[in-house]
Amino acid sequence: MPRYKLLLEYDGGPFVGWQRQARGPSVQEVLEAAVLAFTGRRAEVAGAGRTDAGVHALGQVAHVDLERAWPADTVRAALNDHLRPHPVAVLAAEPVHDGFHARFDAVERRYLYRIANRRSAPALDRGRVWHVPRPLDVEAMNRAAALLVGHHDFTSFRDVHCQARSPVKTLDALEAVRRGGEVVLEARARSFLHHQVRAMVGTLKQVGEGRWTVARVAAALAARDRAAAGPTAPAAGLYLAEVRYPPRLEQRGGAQRDGGAQDLVDDDEGGGHAGGGA
Repeated sequence: MPRYKLLLEYDGGPFVGWQRQARGPSVQEVLEAAVLAFTGRRAEVAGAGRTDAGVHALGQVAHVDLERAWPADTVRAALNDHLRPHPVAVLAAEPVHDGFHARFDAVERRYLYRIANRRSAPALDRGRVWHVPRPLDVEAMNRAAALLVGHHDFTSFRDVHCQARSPVKTLDALEAVRRGGEVVLEARARSFLHHQVRAMVGTLKQVGEGRWTVARVAAALAARDRAAAGPTAPAAGLYLAEVRYPPRLEQRGGAQRDGGAQDLVDDDEGGGHAGGGA
């Protein structure tokens, strides 16, 4: 059966998350319904990141096996037609080798978190940013963020219900940048724990407001206790921005999944189990 890689964009507001659940509509569910309407056959759509309720995507990646080969543009256009009126868009579709797996073959996930850092509440971006009216010290936030980059036990920055086998992860980058009245944080890693990005953002917000010192963030990391870190930032500001794969992986037919695969199974920030995530 031909396999297609899909590049997706969606507003997470109306959904219970990526993963199909009994308690409400999910992104996976509406995509699978679009596949059924297009092809007349049911097929599972597997995503690279299981984003939680209210979490958005600019560059989610998924794969799906179709009964027959279609031109990539036909797949993209047909799925978009059947996705209406849901706020989900297939930005691109391309045929890949049947060994390609959107989740397990990913080597990096990049998340963005948007904070509207101004006195007035957002009107146009309501539900897409975290409104923080108190001025944030971005320089202090970055000093604290630097302490979290690297290979650490992130117990203090994961949800207490996280189902990952190990709290140890390697965070490749975490940085805050001011863009006018908005502060945008970027986090990059191969995979994330349940609520890890939002817990880190909530902690850095405490530093930016002057409520916490940078040293307190180091102490929170060392404590290996969720209660030692800051609050979990709201889902609305979080975006799965990009998922990266090894060069030409799609043509080779999948990566060798050895010991590194468990790190991906534990992923991700967006929701590591049916109950939700980021």
